Order: sequence, then structure tokens, then C-alpha cells
Amino acid sequence: MKRFSYGKQFIDQEDIDTVLESLKSDWLTQGPKVKEFEQSLADYCGARFAVAVNSGTSALHIAYQAIDLGKDDELITTPITFLATANAAVYCGAKPVLADIDYNSVNIDPEKVWQKISSKTKAVVPVHFAGLPCDMQKISDLAQKNNLIVIEDACHALGSSYKVENEWIKVGSCKHSKMAVFSFHPVKNITTGEGGAITTNDESLYKNLCALRSHGMYKDEATAKKGKWYYEMRDLGYNYRITDLQCALGLSQLKKLDEFINKRREIASWYDELFVELGDLVKLPITTTERFQSACHLYVLRLNTDKLISNRKEIFNELHERGIGVQIHYIPINHQPFYKKFHYEPNMFENAEKYYSQCLSLPIYYKLEKADIEYIFNQIKEVINNYK
Repeated sequence: MKRFSYGKQFIDQEDIDTVLESLKSDWLTQGPKVKEFEQSLADYCGARFAVAVNSGTSALHIAYQAIDLGKDDELITTPITFLATANAAVYCGAKPVLADIDYNSVNIDPEKVWQKISSKTKAVVPVHFAGLPCDMQKISDLAQKNNLIVIEDACHALGSSYKVENEWIKVGSCKHSKMAVFSFHPVKNITTGEGGAITTNDESLYKNLCALRSHGMYKDEATAKKGKWYYEMRDLGYNYRITDLQCALGLSQLKKLDEFINKRREIASWYDELFVELGDLVKLPITTTERFQSACHLYVLRLNTDKLISNRKEIFNELHERGIGVQIHYIPINHQPFYKKFHYEPNMFENAEKYYSQCLSLPIYYKLEKADIEYIFNQIKEVINNYK
């Protein structure tokens, strides 16, 4: 039986050779490959600085800490995201406040954000879900009017872009935010194994982020006067460092990023063409508009459960039995028992709930070919037709 996961890394001989070369060098960690990867990532995104760390979660954590997010502060984000977006705020002692999504885009609704702003709100964290950029211009304008900081959770969106007036802007350029956060987990558009990064145009934030990823230690002009060995711990930081081996892989992967994204977009177009056959039994994701270009990290089909006699769980299980490794992205954060302490309950957000009841992430990764997509479609079509 053919088997397909929803996501998978692509590693070629060039990647392997690059990592081996780094392994044979004098540096395994905290060496030149980290700086080289950071500069290449910043250049790709169009930002001044990038700070690489050991995971997207770590990146979120120190991004929040770098703006002094803490007790009595609130941070507004979406219920449709991975747990880390909200959890990292809790790490800092702050309260994550959830605002409903726009049903069509699955991104946070700026109007709902506006309704959630209070005297305690310090930051807004839009999540570019599945790689489709949020309306950053609206969110940025809203934040400026209310003296809020914008941090983009761009863990799905390396390579995405959006248009303002006549200019296409890369996600990660931070033209409408203070920072953007990325993940390089194996299912993402490029991988370093595990890993993450923050981009920013703010030099003081950049220096703070560099210190926070390494125990809060600073070595600068002030410390140099006391000796080359001397360092100062000015903040409580963490060991969130990434290795040279990982960054060597990241550099090699980054060279192929545009190729990876073009293939993902092609796969999305294949799915779009095929699923038209199922009419209103399904709703297709938005990947490209006049203003937004998705990096297609996910392809999320939505089932019209009003027209199906089964629940989604039965369809999900049957597809797995057939080797189609569909996934759910995501269980709304307010469904999690931990978040009851913040007075969140299931069914609090109408659009998020409707989306969650219907969503099904399909396989999308670089090595899939058109014949694979046709096979996956036929399996899904057969299952859905069995439940009409």
C-alpha cells in the first residue's frame, strides 16, 4: 500500500555534503555557519538582522521576552495555531488573549483583534496560517493607533509575500512588525532538523535576542574593557543556541527554498483542479490572491459536514487506513484543559469552531508528483462519496 504523510523534509546529497563538511571543521556550534545562515536568512527576507535558535518555540519565547512581556500584560493571538504561540506568552507570565479568525483565510480577523484590546494589551501576534499572510497593513495600523507591538508568527510562512500598494513584501522583512518568528522543523518549507529564527530591523532588539538565546550574556564594548574573557549576564536568558551543523543544513536548504515553494504551489494547484469535481462537498484553501501569495506550508481541505452522513473522525480514520496521512491543523487553543485557567472554554469562537469541525490537512511536500496527488485525490473522493 502507498503511504503518504502530510509533510516531510527533502534532503539531497548537497545537503548531506554540506553538513559533513561542517562536521569536519573546527566548529560544531557557535561558529561561522550560524552567522552565515543568519545573514542569508535576513537577506532572503529583506530584514536587517536574524537570530537563529534551536526551535520556533524558543524563538517565540525570547521574542516575547525581548519586549519585556510579563505579569499583568496581555498578548492577542489566534485560537487556530500551534500551542507554542500562546504558551510562550505564559512562559513570560503574561496572558494570551484569543481573537477569532476570518473563516475564509483562517487568519486572525483584525476587527476581532480590535475588540479584544484592553489597557493590559502589549502585543499582537498574527499567525500566517498555512503560509497565507495575514493582512499586515491593517494589523500594523491597528497596533500603531493603540501603541501595541506586532510580532509575526511566521513559522508557516517563510517565502510568503503580500502586496501593499504596488510593492510585494516578503514575510520576515518586518516592514509591518517589530519581529517575525520562523520554524525549521522537518515539515516546514526548509529544515535544520529542529530550529527557529527571529528577524528584526531593530538593532537593540537584535542584541537583546542574541543575549537571551545564550543565558542572557553580553560581550560588548563595555565588557571588552575588562578583558577578552569577560562577559556580563544582564538578563535571565536560556540555552537556546543552534549548532553549526544545523545552520550548515539550513544554508543548503535556503538555496532551494524558492524551488521548494514553487513545487508546493504546483501541488496546491493540482489539488485545486481535482477537487473542483467534488463541488460543494468541500471548500478549498486560499493560496494566491491579488494581494497575498502563500508559501503553501499546508493544504487544508474543508469538508462540508452538512452534506456528509459521517463525522470527520470516520473519514480521517478511513483515509489513514488507506495510507493517506491526513492531519488536523489545529485543535483550537481554547479547547485545551490548561487554558481553562484563563477562562477559555470550547465553542467560544464561532469561525474557529466551524473551521475546526471541517478541516483536513492533505499531504503536501516536495517529492510528491502529479500521479501521487491524483492517487490521493481518488482515495479521498472515494471515501467522501461513500458518506454522501
